[in-house]
Amino acid sequence: MEAIPNASSELLMMLLADARLPVAGHTQSAGLEPAVRHGLRDVPAYMRARLSTVTRVEAATAVVALHQLRQGLAVAPVELAWAARTPSPAMRRTSRAQGKALLRLARRVWPDAPAFTALGELPSRAVVLAAIAATCGLGPRSLARLVGYDDVQTVAAAALKLLPLDPADVACWVHDALPGVEALSLEVAGLVDPTHIPAAGAPQIEAWAEAHARTTRRLFSA
Repeated sequence: MEAIPNASSELLMMLLADARLPVAGHTQSAGLEPAVRHGLRDVPAYMRARLSTVTRVEAATAVVALHQLRQGLAVAPVELAWAARTPSPAMRRTSRAQGKALLRLARRVWPDAPAFTALGELPSRAVVLAAIAATCGLGPRSLARLVGYDDVQTVAAAALKLLPLDPADVACWVHDALPGVEALSLEVAGLVDPTHIPAAGAPQIEAWAEAHARTTRRLFSA
């Protein structure tokens, strides 16, 4: 699949990682809100836990979906593999809601991109990111970095709203998490087979997500 000529990969990553994008990212806490409600206070440890589990699955899914799209292959097997590794219905719903919002934006920015027609109904966020990467010529490692960095920053932004923190401390947490993001990108960048997407479960995060989905008094939707 041929990429549409666009800006440099570095600038594209800045655009896609920008919290000001109108894709409902500000409504998400990456599961931090229910974690804090249940007593979690070590936010850096939570960031690391997500990078090794939930975010690892999402980054690998995005990378494999990118390979499928570039080879002209169906992404349905990738969606099925991601869903099988995301046992929480609440987390699947959240990802698909984010995917829907991101796809709507992508079609406005790149209206002639063929990659978006191959996604089917209600694609996960990771698969939509892969279609954007395929459209813009973003490589698999850059895509994995984007997924990891976005997750860390989502947690960090939510932490500032949920806990009495010094923003400088939170910026340091993000800085300290960057080697983990880089290691994640290196680990998954070479994946091409849906069956090779890691099954890195996070039962406690999943349980918190399910509890949060039933909560009526909350700051974030997920």
